[in-house]
Amino acid sequence: MITLKRAYEPVSRTDGTRFLVERLWPRGISKPTLRVDAWLKEVGPSTDLRKWFSHDPEKWDEFRRRYFRELASQPEAWQPIVSAARRGRVTLVYSSHDTQHNNAVALQEFLRKNARWPARFKRASAASRPRSSPR
Repeated sequence: MITLKRAYEPVSRTDGTRFLVERLWPRGISKPTLRVDAWLKEVGPSTDLRKWFSHDPEKWDEFRRRYFRELASQPEAWQPIVSAARRGRVTLVYSSHDTQHNNAVALQEFLRKNARWPARFKRASAASRPRSSPR
């Protein structure tokens, strides 16, 4: 299971393996305070993409498309996340204030769609997705 957590939220024993998925270290947080198992700088969006997006929700769909293309071209960057998730819970740590439009949300979506998961992970992932309500 892959979960998300802001860097400014307290660390929990239930976080499992914690990966910082940003190219830049979160402002105002020391390394001992953040307590990540690895800082995967290369899995974060490129500097050009990050600056272009600038956390503008209007650009979200295009950001995801461009970021997915970057991720697809460098599977070695996100493979440690997949390997750890096969062993247990993983938390992707990010620093954005926007909890719905950020690279960790997009990365989680990309991994659900593109990582090769055993059947048991696919069933668990599908079960954890929110159901859409009838209109």
